Amino acid sequence: MFRAKKSLLSCSIFAALGTLAMTSTACAGDITGVITDPANGKPAAGIAVLNTVTGQSVETDASGRFLMNDLPAGHYLLTATTASSHALSASVDVPKLGTVTPAFSAVATLNKISVAANRYDASQIQMNAVNTVNVLSADDLKYTAVHNVAEALALLPGVNTFNSGQSYFGGIDGASRGEGMFTSVRGLNAEYNVNLINGVSVAQGMPYSRGVQLSLLPPSGMQTIVLNKTSTADMDGDAIGGTIDFRTPTAFDFSAPSSGSITASGRIESRARDYGDNGLGGGLAGEFQTKFGDQHQVGLYASAYYQSRNYVNSEAAGATAASGDGAWAFAHATAAGANAAGFDPQRNLESTGMYLGTSSGYTHQYGGNVSLDWKLDDTLTAYARATYAYAKTEQNTTYLQIIPKNISYAQIGNTGVYQPVIGRIPMRFWYETNPEKADLATFQVGADKVVGSWTLSPNLFYSFGDNDRPDHVEISARNDEYSSADFPYGASSVMIYGSNGFAYPQLTPAMSAQLSSVATMYARRAGELTEIYSGQEKGGIKFDARDDFDSGALASVQMGVKYSTSHRDFSNRDWTTSKYTDGRSFGSLGLIDGYYSSVFPGIYPYPSPKMSQSALKRLIAANVVPGDLDTCSNLYVNNWNCDTQRANETVSAAYAMATFKWGNLEVIPGMRFEHTDIRNTFWVIPQDAQGNEIPGYFAKNYTHYNEPLPSVFVNYRPSDNTVYRGGIWTSYTRPAFIQLGGGSQISISSDGVTTISEGNPNLKSIYSLNIDFSGEWSNQQGGHAMLSGFYKKLSHYIFESGGNPVNPATVDAGAIQYVQPRNGGDGKVYGVEAAVRQKFQNLPTPFDGLGVAFNATGQRTSVNLGMPGFEHERIQNAPNLMANAELFYEKNGLSINLSYHYAGAYISTYDYLGQNAAWDDLWIRPVTRLDLHAGYAVNDHLQVDMSITNLTQNYSYWSHIGKNSLVASDIVDSGMTTLLTAKYSF
Repeated sequence: MFRAKKSLLSCSIFAALGTLAMTSTACAGDITGVITDPANGKPAAGIAVLNTVTGQSVETDASGRFLMNDLPAGHYLLTATTASSHALSASVDVPKLGTVTPAFSAVATLNKISVAANRYDASQIQMNAVNTVNVLSADDLKYTAVHNVAEALALLPGVNTFNSGQSYFGGIDGASRGEGMFTSVRGLNAEYNVNLINGVSVAQGMPYSRGVQLSLLPPSGMQTIVLNKTSTADMDGDAIGGTIDFRTPTAFDFSAPSSGSITASGRIESRARDYGDNGLGGGLAGEFQTKFGDQHQVGLYASAYYQSRNYVNSEAAGATAASGDGAWAFAHATAAGANAAGFDPQRNLESTGMYLGTSSGYTHQYGGNVSLDWKLDDTLTAYARATYAYAKTEQNTTYLQIIPKNISYAQIGNTGVYQPVIGRIPMRFWYETNPEKADLATFQVGADKVVGSWTLSPNLFYSFGDNDRPDHVEISARNDEYSSADFPYGASSVMIYGSNGFAYPQLTPAMSAQLSSVATMYARRAGELTEIYSGQEKGGIKFDARDDFDSGALASVQMGVKYSTSHRDFSNRDWTTSKYTDGRSFGSLGLIDGYYSSVFPGIYPYPSPKMSQSALKRLIAANVVPGDLDTCSNLYVNNWNCDTQRANETVSAAYAMATFKWGNLEVIPGMRFEHTDIRNTFWVIPQDAQGNEIPGYFAKNYTHYNEPLPSVFVNYRPSDNTVYRGGIWTSYTRPAFIQLGGGSQISISSDGVTTISEGNPNLKSIYSLNIDFSGEWSNQQGGHAMLSGFYKKLSHYIFESGGNPVNPATVDAGAIQYVQPRNGGDGKVYGVEAAVRQKFQNLPTPFDGLGVAFNATGQRTSVNLGMPGFEHERIQNAPNLMANAELFYEKNGLSINLSYHYAGAYISTYDYLGQNAAWDDLWIRPVTRLDLHAGYAVNDHLQVDMSITNLTQNYSYWSHIGKNSLVASDIVDSGMTTLLTAKYSF
């Protein structure tokens, strides 16, 4: 189906492991326990308990008890299946001497929270699931130096992590933080995924999207990540891409009565050190669990973390200059500057200017998790869980700007083809702060009660999330503030290109001198202040009931209801100070606090100023006055409210599903129905009959969705280590609130036609018919393999466009014209995923610790955006090919992992230059990364680890205008990250 890229992994696994630890003799320990059937709480007699590591199997006696003798010290995974078809799993650490009792948990479905300590636990969860899932274990998250869980998710097949969105994290601004922020799953963008923490749907605090900024969550705050790629009827229906469940443990996931750990970490960012900064960061995390009561029936788990990073990253922004300041032209043009006939526009594109910059700042994160579980008796368990994550980011961007002006066109001989003549190129400076305060919390209480053959599960939940951008400041300086004389140029091109793909501006000595002397440029104004606040609260109740049958083809019936309601607030206000008229220099403002010697070390030598944040705050406080408010209109009341939106959304859902079993065959039909009510409140700016703006008012609109979502899944398990799955299911995604209820502007033309530009409450939900087939296999020698194929047929597609109306259209209604966003057409996504992991346990010592892992995804996407010329576009942020490869060694406490990551090219933004054509889409170049981890368990209590991300220091972001052109590119160099951790367990 897909052509293989022969060279993709030719250099993906290359490393020589050092001296490998030799095997040492371990004393023997025992595992003993009692298996009870979750369906009735009674001891399960005659049940086979399998040790998946050794292959040893024993049966439980009449009281449900089992014993495994003389096991070498180490980690083991046990599985068992009860007579009521509940699959159970337990991971346990056998001591060198003594006996340990495992805590089994049900994993036949993923309704109940379960965590995976290591990759073998993760593989077992995948095998036992009734739907297609991928799991990241605690070890997977520990053995990596990635900044957050978004980057960790890219280790899974079918997942692409990207570091830029369409809101105020758009383009190079977001990418220059040097960390992944969002994920796409099976070709679908972030807003097409559902994000859960311990099964609770999290609040969506982003201003212009239903996506969740996953960079908020560090790997240290999570223990297991489960990615559901198919949705059964008991899951939320608004997940076309996937459902991502971030899980934290409970006390009953640990075998010891009480235990805990403390982890300290240190971090080094190499690119910051290239600038002369220390680039240091670090963190501290701790966890503790205990069980109390006369039968240890109450469990308490708590964890907390703090971490920080300090960064300075490099930027070369040709694409941003083209979009923001028109720094582009056609090399062969008409007299008016349009693309000359017969020339491919993207290959004819010429960059006439660029920005050179630094992105510096810090991120401080803290949070924690608490779980309280109470097994009141054999039939009743109650629980309460809470999670919280907070991140404060300071990001400061400095740009040295080379911007063309006075471009004219001269004929090339007598050809009738023209070329640009760049009249002058002023040197400018631009600086912005991009602060962010984000938080995300979840709370829930619930219970599981067994009444006869029924299991009843009520649950109350609540979540809030905020993504605020307080005190965003922009300030600039120009050499041409008062005159258009400097700097005359006269050539038809500015850039030459090196073998590295970088553009090098050809500047005169005077231009270079001015670009290197920001302090002598004229200050334009005291600055511009923007305050953005965006957040959501959501909460609700759900109730699930399952009836398990002891005999017959019908194994169980499950049904449930869920009611959730949410409220979101968004506001954006902007104050722009007046221009200076006294000729003061930028240096006289007292903002410059030293220089970086090179704006882009190794590439561009121009010095770049550092800015004093305290001086900038004083300048803004002294100069911004209420009259500077100019968000989007003329009147103060309109400026205060015009970019304000509130939305209330309620979703009522009910489902029913059944499980039929005939031997090894399992069939799960289901039906879910979701009803959605949305009420948007927004500001209307009207005009009088003479076209004068008048005070506005708040208005409301309403949207309703009714979505029946049938599904059927078939699983065939010919043996304990093989499962084949097939499924047909339906899902949908509601449009972003900004598209449904964006602010309204009313204008009246001279001929009496009224034009109303506003959101569209009649937008349809995006609907998908999904087909999935997969097979999974495991062996008793530490191996696991997966192969899956998927297809999605999309209807009423809507792409992410930030705060801009998506696919706007004008509808005439007599004397009134409405300009509103609208749905696109149909689309499709299809692909194949493969994954394999094998530890070579049968090799002679010491090579029996070696292993390899590999996963790859080939996918194709095609959608009709609803605009002429965009009928067959690729979906945003969806590479055609993604892959991960790993060479690892695990033995006697030593672990070494060398991993390679690849993500192919993809579209980030449609029609970037506004040419109403697809040739100017903004593309992201393929991303490759080589990472290294090494760890050692010094003893039973102390573990030390070192992880290095991006060993080869490849560029972390490279976007370009046009699929086949690099002349106008944005490039970010964020260097290499090294993470050192020490964990003490007790």
